[in-house]
Amino acid sequence: MQEDIKRIVSASITVKQKLLADERLMKSTAQVVDLIVKAFQEGKRVYFAGNGGSAADAQHLAAEFSGRFYTDRHALPAEALHCNTSYLTAVANDYSYDEVYARLIRGIAHPGDILVGLSTSGNSKNMVRAFETAREMGVITIGFTGETGGKMKTLCDYLFNMPSSDTPRIQEAHMLIGHIICELVEREFFKS
Repeated sequence: MQEDIKRIVSASITVKQKLLADERLMKSTAQVVDLIVKAFQEGKRVYFAGNGGSAADAQHLAAEFSGRFYTDRHALPAEALHCNTSYLTAVANDYSYDEVYARLIRGIAHPGDILVGLSTSGNSKNMVRAFETAREMGVITIGFTGETGGKMKTLCDYLFNMPSSDTPRIQEAHMLIGHIICELVEREFFKS
């Protein structure tokens, strides 16, 4: 069992080493930090969405902005779109689960807002529909996916396609980049 543990830790480290060596990803991360800081400065909002474990990660990242990361400061306007279970279950029942995020984006988002979508495959139908709707509305799209980017790839203004096809390693990398963005946005937005 200890060899299995070492193999899993090693696989996680390998993905992170690939991230570190990816200049495109480093540049995109810096651009997204600047983009989110500017959006918050202009009174815009950041929305997060995902399914399953990615929904939990989306909620976690939204809370880093609306709560706090490192510093004691006021809340930033960020929220995870799946937290209203009455809305989610009603729309899934009355329309389709494929529409839960697109319908909410159409109802609450404005041009210049940002939608961050987490999908390890990049093919989740509700995420694809949300990104299509966001694009139509002038909402900036940031996708966190696995290696190929899936169908979301062409719908992302900024794509973080992690160098793995293994779901747990992809999700770990999503949280690493997500935490980096949260830390740097907080630092830049609140610097004296």
